[in-house]
Amino acid sequence: MALNNAQYEKIKREYDNDRLTSRMLLDKRTEYVNSHIPEYKALSDKLAELSLEYTKKSLSGDKTAISSFSKLAEDIRRQKEELLIIAGLDRDYLKPIYKCPDCKDTGFIDGRKCHCFKDKEIALLYDQSNIQTILKDVSFDRMSEKYYSGDDLNRFKESKQKAIGFVNNFKSDYQNLLLYGTVGTGKSLLSSCVASELLKEGHSVIYFSSSMLIDTLAKAAFDRPSSRNDRFNDVSDENSPIYDCELLIIDDLGTEITNNFTIAALFSLLNERALRKKSIIISTNLSLEELQERYTDRIFSRLTGDFTFCRLSGPDIRIVSKLAN
Repeated sequence: MALNNAQYEKIKREYDNDRLTSRMLLDKRTEYVNSHIPEYKALSDKLAELSLEYTKKSLSGDKTAISSFSKLAEDIRRQKEELLIIAGLDRDYLKPIYKCPDCKDTGFIDGRKCHCFKDKEIALLYDQSNIQTILKDVSFDRMSEKYYSGDDLNRFKESKQKAIGFVNNFKSDYQNLLLYGTVGTGKSLLSSCVASELLKEGHSVIYFSSSMLIDTLAKAAFDRPSSRNDRFNDVSDENSPIYDCELLIIDDLGTEITNNFTIAALFSLLNERALRKKSIIISTNLSLEELQERYTDRIFSRLTGDFTFCRLSGPDIRIVSKLAN
C-alpha cells in the first residue's frame, strides 16, 4: 500500500503507545511484587551482584565464570518463579507484555514488516476503499435469478457457480476471475459476494475501483518523499498489500483514464501478483474485444492465460428493480 507520511506516523504512534503502555504495566507489576514479596527483590539484587562478580572473574581469565554464573542465574530464576506462584501470580507475571510477541510491538522483524504491520495497512485500505459498506448484506444466497431469463439466466448461473467454486477452492488453488458483460448485470455484486465469504474465513481481501487503484499507483510513483529512507510511500515495496494480499478486487476496469502509465502499472501489477500466486478478481463492462484494443496484447494475454472468464448479460438490474418498485 502507498502509505502517506501521516498514515505511517499514525501507525508508528500506535506501536509507540503500545510499548509505553506495556512498560507502564510492567513497572506497576514490578513495584507490586517488590513491595509484597520482599524475597523476590532480594533475589533480584543478589543476581545483580553475582553478575558483576562473575563478569570481573571472566575478565580476569576465569574460563568457567560464564558457565558458573549461568547455573546460578538459572537457579535464582526458578526461585523467583516459585515465589510468584506461591503468591498466587502467574510465573510470567513480570515478563514483557506485547500485543504482537513476534515483533515485540515494533512492527518489524529483521527489517521487514511484521504481519501485524501489514494488518494495519490493510485496515487503512479498507477505510479508503469503503469495503465494509460495499459488503453490507451481501451473500450468494441473496442473489436473485428473477432478473434473468434464457441465455442470460444460464450465464448468471454458470458465473455464480464459478464464483462459489473460487471461494471453495481458494485455499488450495491459485485462480483469478474476470467478470465481464453489459452494465448492471451483477458483476460487482458477484465479486462482493466472493469478498464477503473470504473475509469471513479470515483471508486478506482488498477492494479498489479501477480509477482508485490507478490513482493510488500514480501517487506512489510520482509523489515520492524527498527522503530515501522513507520507503512507506513506495507501492513497489515488496511487502505492499496491493501486491501481497490474498485477493485483490479491481472493480469497473475501463472507467479509469487510460494512458501509458495506466497500461504499464496494470501490467506490472498483474505480472507481480501472478508470480506470487496471489488471486485477482476483475469486473468490467468492456467486451473481450474492447479489452484487447484498450490494454494491449500483453495485458490481454495475461488475462486470457491466467483468468477464468465469467460473462454476464441481460437488463440493467438496478433500473429494472427501481421500476418494479
